[in-house]
Amino acid sequence: MDKNNLIKEYSNGEVTVVWQSSKCIHSANCVKHLSAVFQPQSHPWIKIDNATTAEIVATVAKCPSGALSIKETVE
Repeated sequence: MDKNNLIKEYSNGEVTVVWQSSKCIHSANCVKHLSAVFQPQSHPWIKIDNATTAEIVATVAKCPSGALSIKETVE
């Protein structure tokens, strides 16, 4: 694994948020729009159970760099 491009996945059973460190430009849009979920000072920094799937999807869509993306969870 390339330590300069960490890829982490966080799932709530409905969707999975994928974060790619190498794409992140630290705009903090995620934190500004949904601080209950996106908490960069915590570990893990994405608390996916702290909001609805719709709120998470809407916030991830605002990520300007594409560092955050949504992967639909397949049952």
